[in-house]
Amino acid sequence: MDSRSTQAVGRPERIRTEPDSALQDWLSAAAAAEAVAARMGAARLRVATKSVARHASPGPDMAVVEDHDLGDHLTVRLYRPRLVALPIVIYLHGGGYVVGDLDSHDRLARRIAAHADVTVIAVDYRRAPEYRAPAAIDDGVRAALWADAMCGLLGGDDQAGIGIAGDSAGGLLAAATALRLRDAARLGSSPPPAHLLLLTPHTDLTLTAASIVEKGHGWGLEQADMRWYVDQWTTRDQRVDPTVSPAYATLAGMPPTFVVTAEHDPLRDDGLWFAERIRSAGGICEHLHFDHLVHGFLNLDQVSPVCAQAGDETLRRYGQFLRHTGATGVAPV
Repeated sequence: MDSRSTQAVGRPERIRTEPDSALQDWLSAAAAAEAVAARMGAARLRVATKSVARHASPGPDMAVVEDHDLGDHLTVRLYRPRLVALPIVIYLHGGGYVVGDLDSHDRLARRIAAHADVTVIAVDYRRAPEYRAPAAIDDGVRAALWADAMCGLLGGDDQAGIGIAGDSAGGLLAAATALRLRDAARLGSSPPPAHLLLLTPHTDLTLTAASIVEKGHGWGLEQADMRWYVDQWTTRDQRVDPTVSPAYATLAGMPPTFVVTAEHDPLRDDGLWFAERIRSAGGICEHLHFDHLVHGFLNLDQVSPVCAQAGDETLRRYGQFLRHTGATGVAPV
């Protein structure tokens, strides 16, 4: 895919924000940072991620939080904010396909459940380099089909269908999972995904978007680290395979989609372009673009009040969106 610029794609709703002092301090530290992933390797990166998770404050209280073992190395965690029937959302965490787990993204999963008023099922998918593509996508599909079969027992709203969500690398996994479910629904072998939430998502494994270079150093997500992560998860041929890299897929018939992008994110153009292609294919897409914010700002709510407010409002808007569009909002194929 050719390099892209923000001027070449759609018209998102721009949310004007100004960095607070805490975010300015975070940005100063990011500006001095260097790529570390290749030097540390997967094992040390995971230890560091677990350490950060242990020191994080808990997220919003839930009525129910419980783990379910689906067998064959797949565990999911259920978050019910209220003991009523709510839409179910399958959540795939970020972490470059290599790091992150149920604990590292527990706080964000709780915030999605609380602010969007949905039941969240977080997926502890298989990670690279031990399990390469498409293992994580296979796990997302398994979790979605399990949730559909168990919907009533899990406190789900049978009429709302099963939504898919993800942040960063998890955004790519969510989009790829939704595409797999869309194709299965065309064959009559499973229900289609009800809606899709992509939070500062990765969508193109070739890393050729203009923003990758423009924002690829000093903004909290280093270009060299992104390339290392992609190398762990995919072969070169898979990076243009539409079943693994959603930027190369046909997007007709995708479910109503809610996309969030940020100005200073190397993956900004991935999200911008994907949202525009959803609309061009006749799909429903609400797209919020935050000025002055950075990649993964929803995970910076404990760092910056501005990020906390932007994230909470984003998730409330998403909850309104999925209820307004409903499962009947799927575009024709």
